[in-house]
Amino acid sequence: MTQPAIFNWSGGKDSALALYKVQQSGQYRIQTLLTTVSEPYQRISMHGVRTTLLDRQTASLGLPCRQLFLPETPSMDAYERLMASTMDELRRAGAATAIFGDIFLEDLRRYREEKLAAAGWEAIFPLWGVPTSELMREFLSLGFKTITTCVNDRYLDQSFVGCVIDEQFLRDLPPNVDPCGENGEFHTFVFDGPNFREPVAFEKGEIVHRRYTPAPKNNDADYECGADADPSPFDNGFWYCNLV
Repeated sequence: MTQPAIFNWSGGKDSALALYKVQQSGQYRIQTLLTTVSEPYQRISMHGVRTTLLDRQTASLGLPCRQLFLPETPSMDAYERLMASTMDELRRAGAATAIFGDIFLEDLRRYREEKLAAAGWEAIFPLWGVPTSELMREFLSLGFKTITTCVNDRYLDQSFVGCVIDEQFLRDLPPNVDPCGENGEFHTFVFDGPNFREPVAFEKGEIVHRRYTPAPKNNDADYECGADADPSPFDNGFWYCNLV
């Protein structure tokens, strides 16, 4: 019998591959995707993707999506209260398993497991411990298509944003950049794949650079949803490609 579960969805490549693996296993029934969204900008946290595209993406996947709206600069306490109330509601709806696309960030996994266990949840990580170069090869070989929507300018320059990831993109990455961007080097939007009913149509818009006010470690809610693993995520800037 399949277990009811929720899936923590960013719209990016790691989420997409983890979801596909879960669906192929037949072990879990995804009741809903859960995505953190910046309420002022109506975009996926850190990835910068519009909620209109998120809606089209999840419709193509054939899954409902619960959007968790966050203020522009949420404190960790405020975020945890909002997440706790949301998870309590989802728990009452029958789910007790939360699935994530994390790969090797030990402190993030421990944080998730501790918080969820206290609320009666189990955390599952389908991609955990697999070499990221191997995951990227599998992702591409399965036919997934994804575009970079945000790159951290500490690691990558403007030329890497707004790019569809392929073998050439991976060859062009500097040696210190993880192939999956697992350290927060880049974020993506998946627009097609083997579990999509149809490709998500979009056009590339303007490319902009944004710099954020420095914040203490883990003060941003995106740390919890895995968007940033860097110990000082906001002492630098980001290049964004606007998808419309």
